[in-house]
Amino acid sequence: MEEDYARGRRDGLRLALSILAAEEAKWAALLGESRSWRTNATREVRHKTLQVAQQRLRTALNRLTPKTDQAMDPEVASALDDIGL
Repeated sequence: MEEDYARGRRDGLRLALSILAAEEAKWAALLGESRSWRTNATREVRHKTLQVAQQRLRTALNRLTPKTDQAMDPEVASALDDIGL
């Protein structure tokens, strides 16, 4: 039961990472596109915020990953490859 709970938490973090990756890609495409400096500054802040959030989620995911194996879990590795990390 405890392992199922931990796996669910890791799955939730992977889902959050993939959502953040999609949002970050959207904002990356919009950087510098506006003629307004305020809009561009807001977009840069949003983009940086999403990058920081991704790093924090990766850190949390690494802390929740069991330390029994020295190698990365194949499930985690494939999820991170899917989002380009």
